[in-house]
Amino acid sequence: MSTNLEIEHKTMLSMPEYDRLKTLFSHVTPVRQTNHYLDSQDFILRKKKLALRIRTFDRSAEMTLKVPQQVGNIEHNIELTLEEAQYLISQKSVTCGKTDLSEICDILKERGVDLESITLVGSLTTIRYEQRLPIGLAALDKNDYLGHTDYELELEVTDSEQGKKDFLAFLKKNHIEFRFSKSKVVRFLDCLRHMNQQ
Repeated sequence: MSTNLEIEHKTMLSMPEYDRLKTLFSHVTPVRQTNHYLDSQDFILRKKKLALRIRTFDRSAEMTLKVPQQVGNIEHNIELTLEEAQYLISQKSVTCGKTDLSEICDILKERGVDLESITLVGSLTTIRYEQRLPIGLAALDKNDYLGHTDYELELEVTDSEQGKKDFLAFLKKNHIEFRFSKSKVVRFLDCLRHMNQQ
């Protein structure tokens, strides 16, 4: 298992802003990735501010548990084969696969999560254009989930304060309005809850 501290700044984009920014990423080959979100039926992970996903690419996959810190999130990552990821997704369970997920499972258990209650709650697919800029790693995303499409720009940085200044300066230079962006998993779960209430 690998761990890393994720510090990122992000903004939601209008479609015209997304199209305009895409010209800055025109030399980048986009990557398609799907986040398969796991939680209990009563969203115990969300209530504990944890996020668990299996992310699949064309030829690889990984499981990630995000644990919030004072600044950013610690990401716990376990690499999966695509076949193993698809098996876990099809079984809607974190306890049935062959890959050793004990390190992530132990963190969940320490936080009082019943692993048997964790199931697949849905998926979000992103078309991502990613490139390293002098100010950090930028990702331009188009996200599709639950019949909904949104657009966002993320900047992953090592220094939160300087990163925020650089991010806002980049937005101003490119005539992008800053709009607060919840994380993808929170937007997905908000949308899911809204659909369930209708």
